[in-house]
Amino acid sequence: MKASLFSAARYHGPAEDVSWPVGGTVYSAEHAQQSLQASLDQFAMADQLGYDWVSVAEHHYSPFSLTPNPMVIAGALTQIVKRAKIALLGASIPILNPVRVAEEFAMLDTITGGRVIAGMLRGTPNEYVTYNINPAESRGRFEEAMRLIQMAWTETEPFGWQGRYYEYRTISIWPRPVQKPGPKIYMSGSSPESGEFAAKHRIGLGFAVTNVPLAAKAAKHYREQAARYGWTPEPDDIIYRVGIHAGRTDEEAIEDFTRAAALGSTNSLTMANRALESNIAATGYYGRDVDNQRKRLMPSTLRERIDEGRLLLGSPDSIVKQIEVIQRDLGAGVLDLTVMHQMGAPTLRSIELTGEKILPRIRGW
Repeated sequence: MKASLFSAARYHGPAEDVSWPVGGTVYSAEHAQQSLQASLDQFAMADQLGYDWVSVAEHHYSPFSLTPNPMVIAGALTQIVKRAKIALLGASIPILNPVRVAEEFAMLDTITGGRVIAGMLRGTPNEYVTYNINPAESRGRFEEAMRLIQMAWTETEPFGWQGRYYEYRTISIWPRPVQKPGPKIYMSGSSPESGEFAAKHRIGLGFAVTNVPLAAKAAKHYREQAARYGWTPEPDDIIYRVGIHAGRTDEEAIEDFTRAAALGSTNSLTMANRALESNIAATGYYGRDVDNQRKRLMPSTLRERIDEGRLLLGSPDSIVKQIEVIQRDLGAGVLDLTVMHQMGAPTLRSIELTGEKILPRIRGW
């Protein structure tokens, strides 16, 4: 089992905490600089401690995340993270220029000597407002963009593209990816449609903002579909993102977590502007997974979050037992461990405890 450290690069300062998009009337450049530097420091520490990956993502218009372009933060990480793979989980390709995405991934892969993981995501539904893209076109744009990016990585002769959503007279990217035929690709896989597409094209699957029972059901569907297409996914083909906070004792971890939860911002993309979320869901964005999406967003107690595999919390011994359940029920080969709240010293202690006391015990699973 591999472990990745994910930081959303949350804004540490005060912010308007009402709905999405979030206004910037109390924005502080100083707080933003400190927030991004804190994430870079965490990634550097994870690399030194032996985490297998570090991961970043794309989000817009919110203090939830200060990485609207994950390629930029990944470029900075190439100069800091010298051993771990750098996973972009991911670029929201239906709202972007897919040729530009192919070029940027190829640049990062070249700079790192082939250490890039390519997450190709549809993004959170609210963010289709960001660049004025119709969310009803999300899945079609995603699938066409994915094919175009892969062709840009592998086709050595200049070629043109005329599709439903994208049209280019000529494409011939430089530099080209170090990894052949390109970086390992993952996509979000909660819906049956996503699992079927990933299985058909031999793409890895990632799960976030969900729980183990729902992810296990989706992973089972993915494996069944892969069997139809004549292949068997490896454990590393499944990523599970889960929040984590480790303490020296259970009591310390819970105290840290509850204190930070009481003092910190409640802004979250999953809770942002429910009216907008509902309207976009009505376009069919979630496919056949719409009922489960409602379950994922339902409030739950701290104990329920731990029991459902949505949160790893406690001492190293307790967290290892919690990971055992995730591994048993889901069979994920990569845990994408989300830094829980920006808590300064307790966060760094959690990253250190995880690297020194937890990862060596799960690595051989």
